Amino acid sequence: MGNAAISASGGTASTYFGEPVFAVAPMIDWTDRHYRFLARQLSKHALLYTEMIVSEAILRGDRDRLLGFDAIEQPVALQLGGSDPRKMADAARIGEQFGYAEININVGCPSDRVQSGTFGACLMREPSVVADCVSAMKAAVSIPVTVKCRIGVDDQDPEVALRDLVTRVVQAGTDAVWVHARKAWLQGLSPKENRDIPPLDYELVHRLKAENPNLFIGINGGLGSLNQAVDELNQEAVLDGVMLGRAPYHDSAMLTAVDGYFPHPLTGAAAVDFAGEAFTAHGHRQSLEFWAGVRDAMMGYAAGHIASGGRLIHVTRHMVGLFQGWPGARRFRQILSADATRAGAGPEVIAAAFDAIFVAAEAKQAAE
Repeated sequence: MGNAAISASGGTASTYFGEPVFAVAPMIDWTDRHYRFLARQLSKHALLYTEMIVSEAILRGDRDRLLGFDAIEQPVALQLGGSDPRKMADAARIGEQFGYAEININVGCPSDRVQSGTFGACLMREPSVVADCVSAMKAAVSIPVTVKCRIGVDDQDPEVALRDLVTRVVQAGTDAVWVHARKAWLQGLSPKENRDIPPLDYELVHRLKAENPNLFIGINGGLGSLNQAVDELNQEAVLDGVMLGRAPYHDSAMLTAVDGYFPHPLTGAAAVDFAGEAFTAHGHRQSLEFWAGVRDAMMGYAAGHIASGGRLIHVTRHMVGLFQGWPGARRFRQILSADATRAGAGPEVIAAAFDAIFVAAEAKQAAE
């Protein structure tokens, strides 16, 4: 596994993190602090993102609730939604004070909510507004300011729209651009349909990188496995990062292989040499000792969350995607889905769920 580590492209001159970068995409209702704590147990090198948080909410709302996170989640980036440069700058400044490693602007979400607020994917039509936000935010913070965008919306020509946006945000000082390589249809498709129906155009993103060798450009959209992600980095125009969303959420254990391919984006620590360690057919680390450590970390974290007034299900709802393809996985999911919702449920539910995996895995090993 360690021998497959990816080499840096060598062409990036931005001040962004050392490439190549593996990132877990920001996803509303999914990449909250509980999921990010879990993800960090599985990969030390993945760059994690918050859910999109509207700048206005940060300025007016409960900042500790919205922005608080465990230091173990680092490196973690804050994604902001908004279109007012002053408010975005103020929210970015607050995010930096909370300790985030990066501030990202959402120019890709197609939901009705963001359209009514004039941000998200509809900002593809307003590249000058995005550039003004980048400029204001760069003046307000010392950490990287980045943009996550689509290749266009509705009847825009992606060859024109994407290049126009990138040109403007580069001039404004962006440190990186993450591109979801498909259009968003704001009229006629739901947010869910916009994740699947518009065709992917990876080649456009590769051409963009060839035209901008000194800009960090990462690719997102439709990447369903770690192998596919690595393949996208090995094209002629070498991209600087890959961002996966639904795949590492629904099959979270795939994150256990990430550190064997990617360096740490902040420290530059090399990819881990997993030579000699067994992996499942799904690309998950098999070591039960490793998984016992994950269990213990999640039990401790859940206990702290419950003690502060939370519920176990807030944590365990993100864990059902573990152990895809493992013996005992069905029972694992049953325990988490049923028992974690009961009144008074505590960390012992996590222990019971992991026991289902350990017993089944040990029985399989004994039979082989």
